[in-house]
Amino acid sequence: MGVLLAQQLAAQRRSDRPEVPGLRVLDLMAGCGIRSLRYGVEAGAAEVWANDADPDRLALLEANLAGLGGGRCTTHKAQKLLASCLLREQRFDLIDLDAFGCPSALVPLALEALAFDGVLYLASTDGRSPTGHDRPAAIRSLGAAARAHPASWELALRLQLGVQARAAWVLGRGIEPVFSFSEGRTFRTAVRLRRKSGPLAERQLGLLAHCHGCGDQQVQSLVQLRQWRPCLCPDQANASLSISGPLWIGPLQDLASLEAMASISGSSSASLSPAGARLLAQLRRDDGLPARCWPLAELAKRLGGGPPPLEPLVQALRQQGWSAQVSGVMPAQLRCDAPWERLLHVAAHVARPG
Repeated sequence: MGVLLAQQLAAQRRSDRPEVPGLRVLDLMAGCGIRSLRYGVEAGAAEVWANDADPDRLALLEANLAGLGGGRCTTHKAQKLLASCLLREQRFDLIDLDAFGCPSALVPLALEALAFDGVLYLASTDGRSPTGHDRPAAIRSLGAAARAHPASWELALRLQLGVQARAAWVLGRGIEPVFSFSEGRTFRTAVRLRRKSGPLAERQLGLLAHCHGCGDQQVQSLVQLRQWRPCLCPDQANASLSISGPLWIGPLQDLASLEAMASISGSSSASLSPAGARLLAQLRRDDGLPARCWPLAELAKRLGGGPPPLEPLVQALRQQGWSAQVSGVMPAQLRCDAPWERLLHVAAHVARPG
C-alpha cells in the first residue's frame, strides 16, 4: 500500500506540477531498505532518503540501494534527523514512519518535515494501549482514554488519527486521511497535510461511547459535547457507558485517492499482491463513516440466534434511509447511523424473514 501510495503521489505530481522535480521520500525507519528501494524503482521517486537508527545496518542499506539514483542512506536517530530537516527547511512529499511501538512523540516533527499536500504514512505496533488493554499507557502515549470496544482495530486507528489531527492543528495546519487499515498487530494510517484545516474540522474530533450491557454506541463531537442519551439497558440507574477519546470521528479513507490507486494498480507497471488487492477493494467500499461500528457476532448475541447476512442487512438499512456499509477495517462488521433499537429490529427481520 505504501508503494502504491507513492506511485499515486508521483503521478499526481507529474500531472499537477510537471515543472517541479519528482517525488521526495523519507523512509525514517527503513530497516534493510527494501521498501525504500521500491519507492525509487517502482514509484519512480526522484529522491529517496533511507534512514535507520541502527549503525550496524548502514552497510546493508547502502548495498541494497546502491543502484538507486538519488538515494541516500544514514543512521540518525529519528528525532535528530527530523529536527535537522526543520532547521534546513527541508521537506518531503512522502514520509514513511514505520515505528516499533507508539510513534506519537515523532508526529509533530514529522508533520513539520512534510511539504503541503504531502503524506505521512504512519505505522504503530502498540496494540495494547489504543485497544483498551492498557488504559494508563493510552493516556500517556495518546492523550486519550481507550476502553474495550467491539471494533477495536478501528478504535486504535481513530485514536492514532486524533493524535495527528491535534498535532497538525497546533501547527496551524490540517489533515485529511487517505487510508487507514490494520491486521490486528500493526495500525497504519496515511494522512495528507493541508496548509490549513478545513471548515468545521474541529467537529471531526470527539468521543465514542459503548454500552457493554445493551450493545448501544453513541458518538459526539467535542465541539457539541452534551449529555449522553439513555441506552437500551432496562435499568438506567446501573447503565454504564465505556467512553473512548478524544479520537477522530471523521472519514478514515479518501475514496478519490483510493480510486486513483486502484487505477494505477491495474497497470502493468504496478506491483500489488492478492492480499493487497483485496485490502484496497475493501477500503474503496468504506469511507469510514459513521464511526459507529458493530460486529455481526454482537448482533447475533443480542438477537439470540445466528448472525444476519451482512450484505442484505446493509441493503435493508439503506432502503429505510439510513447510512450503512460494510466495514473495510475489520471483517464481518457493519457501520450504521440508525438508532441501535432500529438496527436490531432490521437485523432480526433480515436474519429471520417473515
